[in-house]
Amino acid sequence: MALSKKPIMAALLLLPLITSQGKSAIQSIGVNYGTIADDLPPATEVIALYKTSGIGKMRIFDPNQATLQALKGSGISVIVGVVNNDLQGLATSPTAANGWVQTNISPYLPDVNISYIATGNEIKPSDPLAQYIEPAMQNLYNAVTSSNFPTQINVSTAIDMSLMGNTYPPSSGSFSDNARVVVQDGNLGYQNLFDAMMDSLYYALEKISAANLTVIVTETSWPSDGGVAATVDNAGTYYKNLISHVDNGTLKRPRPLETYLFALFDEDQKGPVETEKHFGLFSPTKQPKY
Repeated sequence: MALSKKPIMAALLLLPLITSQGKSAIQSIGVNYGTIADDLPPATEVIALYKTSGIGKMRIFDPNQATLQALKGSGISVIVGVVNNDLQGLATSPTAANGWVQTNISPYLPDVNISYIATGNEIKPSDPLAQYIEPAMQNLYNAVTSSNFPTQINVSTAIDMSLMGNTYPPSSGSFSDNARVVVQDGNLGYQNLFDAMMDSLYYALEKISAANLTVIVTETSWPSDGGVAATVDNAGTYYKNLISHVDNGTLKRPRPLETYLFALFDEDQKGPVETEKHFGLFSPTKQPKY
């Protein structure tokens, strides 16, 4: 069976297994909040939309101060991203990493439920920035642990699916020869696609003795316009089936899979491919598509 990588997009963030009395301590669905647009509502209205829509988890791609401020007291769990351009500085300077944490994390605790720091996004193993992921994670982790925050904040990363060398059949899943899988104090960084790929990932993790890690899918979506098969009906069907599916997990791991849909709004300044502008669950006027 062949698996198409388009128009589906998926990103994976791997973190330590979190359990409570033997059960997975997660709620399954969150939504990415992207802001590459010039017609979006203010952050306070966005947070209200999450709450009225029953969305309890958010991922942001940078530590946007207005968003973090608006999240105070909301109870929404948030993944805070580190932008790729900051990686080199954070990797080479523990002082810079400590400053990043004190500026972007400390002022919002405990009022904001910050669950994870995602160190970079969709970086391929061949990318020059790849060398900075591990030391940046280490410095951020040290900065977080030395701050004695009242709640645990995990430090990980989300990178490109080219990290996988083989994805089918799932039992043959393995990482590519040129990939360096980052495992830092139980945290592992990774990225991209869905079900058979999920199981291929689980098998690959077993081969590096990391089978006890929880996998978090931080980005998966279907466009509603702009290309072949990019329709509202197809996107709606994808999301409906996905939401039902992740509660059950996969054959390899039949348990809830924490998953983030991409994204909350259509983003009119994305590109260059037209479909990039049409991944929103809502229009910029906050009207639901599905």
